[in-house]
Amino acid sequence: MSLKMNKYIVLALLSMGPTAQSCSTDFTDLTPEGTITDANYWKTEADAIFASNGLYEHFTDDAMFGRGLFWYVNASDDMVTGRTDAGSAAVRNFTANGNESRVNAMYKKFYQIIQRANTIISKVPAMEIQEATKQRVLGEAYFMRGYAYFYLAQYYGDQRAGIPIVTEENMLETRFERPAHVSENLAMIEADLLRAAEMLPLVTTYGSSDLGRASKDAAYAYLAKANVQWARYDVAKWAEVAKYCDLVTNSGSGRKLIDTDNPKEDFASVFYIANNYSSEYIFSVVSNKVRGSILPAVLFENTGYGLYNGWGYFHPTLELYNSFEAGDERKKATILEFNDTYTLFGAERKYYSSNSQTGFQFKKYMEPFRYPISQHLNPNGDYPTSDLNVPLVRYADILLMKSEAQIMQGQNGDAGINLVRNRAGLAAITGATMVDLKRERRSEFAGEYTDRHSDLVRWGDAQAAYAKPATGRQHVTKTDPASTFTTITVWPARNYNPAVHHVWPIPPQDVSNAGIAQNEGW
Repeated sequence: MSLKMNKYIVLALLSMGPTAQSCSTDFTDLTPEGTITDANYWKTEADAIFASNGLYEHFTDDAMFGRGLFWYVNASDDMVTGRTDAGSAAVRNFTANGNESRVNAMYKKFYQIIQRANTIISKVPAMEIQEATKQRVLGEAYFMRGYAYFYLAQYYGDQRAGIPIVTEENMLETRFERPAHVSENLAMIEADLLRAAEMLPLVTTYGSSDLGRASKDAAYAYLAKANVQWARYDVAKWAEVAKYCDLVTNSGSGRKLIDTDNPKEDFASVFYIANNYSSEYIFSVVSNKVRGSILPAVLFENTGYGLYNGWGYFHPTLELYNSFEAGDERKKATILEFNDTYTLFGAERKYYSSNSQTGFQFKKYMEPFRYPISQHLNPNGDYPTSDLNVPLVRYADILLMKSEAQIMQGQNGDAGINLVRNRAGLAAITGATMVDLKRERRSEFAGEYTDRHSDLVRWGDAQAAYAKPATGRQHVTKTDPASTFTTITVWPARNYNPAVHHVWPIPPQDVSNAGIAQNEGW
């Protein structure tokens, strides 16, 4: 399957980030302010650093980790779409064609990251700048290329076809082929991330202005995640998962769970602004009050009770609510139900919702809403960002990936699972099975980009899970926190075909532009 180079890839190459931006070296300063040409760029250390800053520009993009990829997470049994929206419903029902506005931008945006990385990899080695800066900038480029290909491979590639590989060596070519198997992409991802791990520093060496950049631990973490996906096709990769998890644990950066032996507070505090750069966050979407991820507000009550502009998407299901073990403190930290006491904009109140489809709301990212609006939220409610970072990989994921790898190899995986359970206030278990591991991942990562849908797909559990309807609570009086309720179906059972729906459709415009074949069945 040959293809013609996409126009957007060429443009991303020729007008890569810095060519239209100023030369600030502040990690979070991505505001266009002037014009720079390729002829007078790639000269100074500031040029190289600003180029690396451009690799993170997607953190501010609604179509990416604002809520874009969350439309795929939303396919799981943990949540339903909170508002009437034909495009997102088609994604959740596996009837999408990839042209839906909710999901048609991500494929090309990941390739934009790749092209920015390729340009750095091709330009920076010849620059006469400090070697430490050169190594870090190149490390960030290799990391971000591997990171972007990780998401592309996970969502769009399988044993029938990978996704086009564009590197610094072939980025000027006009014809490519989809690899015969996604394992070719995974091998490239592993090579990029290993190189990044060699070049990148530990997060503990970063000053405050550089926190949030890729680090050695982040490279090892995505190596583990890539091998988890690879293990679907090659069980020998489970040993690699365990190896890379150990490299995170033993890197010297002091990775550990936030655990002060106060289960009622510890898990909730993982998602506090004060812990944006804690020992637990390995890689996250860096956010602030005017630029960053809108996900916390996307999950907040639609119209925010007239106080602030919440968007009211993605409501937890009753199935998720009922899946937590008795005594699991993560339940109250993750989900708000009617009559729960919580603090909103400085005032204590009881939870109710006029718009929740299920009678529940995700609570995980609610800390910015506890305080006066001006303190942590964007004053522009039409773009409701906050200064809470949104995690992409947490140390709990490292522990549970290693436990899964051990169980899949016939070894004892209790250690990691029990560290996570202890923090949640649960008793230790012995002889943990995959049933235990699956429950633990669901309870730990509900409502996160860790992505339960992807877990269900790789475990082979998606078809059975989605054959059941999603349910919720319908309260008699939706403005009364103490209102009684009945259980109702909020989303009918879905027809998930594991031979087709384990990947998503590539947006038709990108298929057409590139001349590649669509994923079979879509």
